[in-house]
Amino acid sequence: MTTGKVGKTMGSGYSRLQDKVILVTGATGGIGVEIVRRLASEGASVIATDLDATACEDLVAGLSEPGRHHAAGLDITSESQWIKTVSDVADKFSRLDAVINNGAIGSIGTVLDEDLERYNRVIAVSQTGTWLGMKHGGALVEKTGGGAIVNICSILGTVGGMGNSFAYAAAKGAVRTMTKNAALYWATKGVRVNSIHPGFIETQQLLERYEGTERYRVMVANTPMGRLGRATEVAAAVAFLAGDDATFITGSELNVDGGWTAA
Repeated sequence: MTTGKVGKTMGSGYSRLQDKVILVTGATGGIGVEIVRRLASEGASVIATDLDATACEDLVAGLSEPGRHHAAGLDITSESQWIKTVSDVADKFSRLDAVINNGAIGSIGTVLDEDLERYNRVIAVSQTGTWLGMKHGGALVEKTGGGAIVNICSILGTVGGMGNSFAYAAAKGAVRTMTKNAALYWATKGVRVNSIHPGFIETQQLLERYEGTERYRVMVANTPMGRLGRATEVAAAVAFLAGDDATFITGSELNVDGGWTAA
């Protein structure tokens, strides 16, 4: 039995996320945009955050009922910015029902050719930024009375991929385990913590960088479903884990990868 409100969303049907307040990091990236759109379409009030506050404002302005949402610039590696952002959310909405830790950066360097500065930056954004989101956003979710944290991880947090992207794999492997650790911490406190592990997703950034290359061919060839994923498919998984249909799911990892990790 679910306990959250079920209300009408735009047009026909019902929404799982009606009246929920959900913060999304990395909101203006290819996957982030679709997460924001999906959550808003299901009735949530979305706080869209990213480094570029103007881009977040533009994204929110394009949503239905833009006044229901909020945009904010946020460097997820900065604890002081996290503290301010969460305080602003508490002041504006008086609650926070879910945090979607989507912000991340990557590098395709290998164990030998990755450099220390770039490695540290990937860890700071993709791993530490996720922890700070759980620490500060999760505290408000708990204070609200419970809810969800969804960490966007990667299949590279589980498997070796193509033998490169070493720093990214290190960060996402940590996020995978941090998710389970935090899930146990909050297990009796009403906060569910789960991770989503996308495979290779056909975003504009990926296409601009790899379409027509051997790496792109390998991505498709090694995905059992024979295609890359869509950002909307990741967003659908986020909406499920953020809502009350997933109230008995915590510490889990959901692969949205076309079968990559099953092969």
